[in-house]
Amino acid sequence: MLNYPNSYYAATLNEQNSYPLLQGAKDFETCVVGGGYAGLMTALGLIERGHTSVAIVEQNKVGWGASGRNGGFVFGGYSLGPEQLVAQVGLERARLLYGLTLDAVDLIRNRVKTYEIQCDLVDQGVILANWFKKQAPLLQLQAFMRDSMGVEWEYLSPSALRQLVNTERYTGGLFEPNAMHFHPLNYARGIASAIKNKGGEIYEGSPAINIEMEGSVKTVSCSNGEIRCKNLVIAGGGYLSHIASPLRRSVLPIATYVMATEPLGDKLEQSINTKAAIYDTRFAFDYYRPLNDSRILWGGRVSANTNSPGDLRNLLYQDMLKVFPEMTNVKIDFHWQGFMSYARHQMAQIGQLYPNVWYGIGFGGHGVAPTTLAGEVLAEAITGASEKVKAFETWGLPWNGGVFGPPAAQVSYWWYQLRDWLKEKLDS
Repeated sequence: MLNYPNSYYAATLNEQNSYPLLQGAKDFETCVVGGGYAGLMTALGLIERGHTSVAIVEQNKVGWGASGRNGGFVFGGYSLGPEQLVAQVGLERARLLYGLTLDAVDLIRNRVKTYEIQCDLVDQGVILANWFKKQAPLLQLQAFMRDSMGVEWEYLSPSALRQLVNTERYTGGLFEPNAMHFHPLNYARGIASAIKNKGGEIYEGSPAINIEMEGSVKTVSCSNGEIRCKNLVIAGGGYLSHIASPLRRSVLPIATYVMATEPLGDKLEQSINTKAAIYDTRFAFDYYRPLNDSRILWGGRVSANTNSPGDLRNLLYQDMLKVFPEMTNVKIDFHWQGFMSYARHQMAQIGQLYPNVWYGIGFGGHGVAPTTLAGEVLAEAITGASEKVKAFETWGLPWNGGVFGPPAAQVSYWWYQLRDWLKEKLDS
């Protein structure tokens, strides 16, 4: 079992307790493979519906992957943008699907309160800051979200945004009030505690090495034990292994990078005079937020290369200086990377692989709310409460390109970076 990678989140965990290894043969009604958000939310969703015979097997520790390393943004939507969503499935269905993510934001808010999870939740919105000069695209997006998604985003003029984010880099923005940010690893651990307290079981350091998916009884074999179950949920995300090849072949593990500064004290408010989290309008955008201890947590860049850049700290530091040049002498205390799972269609993948074998993967880039809705959709499907899972059948499990997938994804990313660069140069 691997400990949490060095990060600001790992250094500020509320508690360090571990869950036991799976040992021997055990029977549960449902087994969830993967202790990240998708798996945790499915287990809790089942338990909250009275289905308490649930076990999670996790190869490392709860929230070890993307769920415990992400930027901590909590807001509506998928990696596939809402305009593209409408183009693919029509306005009515797109609005329904987007609405599920808004319900998930509310559910996260309520669970933090209900289970008294100490995760530094800051319920003060998110700002989309305009990297470019033209204001028309902001106003068009604002109108689209209002008219098509039923969501009110507040337009921030260049001067209004400057009062909140003191930089020459941006020109106006949009404020999304029904959004939050939090400590993602403490949230994951808090959800795990709720699962355990309500009768579920969690086994850490227990990688699934073989899964028998066919037949009425499914078997999940780990190093020192096995679980027999009626229902199986696979939720490994960017860390899926060979055990679920149809799922592994449908996603790409894409790396993203995060850092945290030293505590800035009063200097923080000179640059960021808001509690909201911030990201910008480029495809290859920066995302960052002020932390309660006066640090800036800063993330950005993606790569299909699974090796961490040798100069990662400096790359992110230089990105921050482009926005806040006054941070020249600020020390960087933490930097880290993690893998997200992306599908070619950029949509969350939620569905059924075999009878009573379910999956929730492909949440990269916009995962906190969609993983929560995945847990609800799968819990309702397993308990027969609804068939919302069918709303995700359109996208399926397309091949990720095999060995050609990562270089193709990297070329696509470079193309979007070039497009952002050209747009910036031609902007007026």
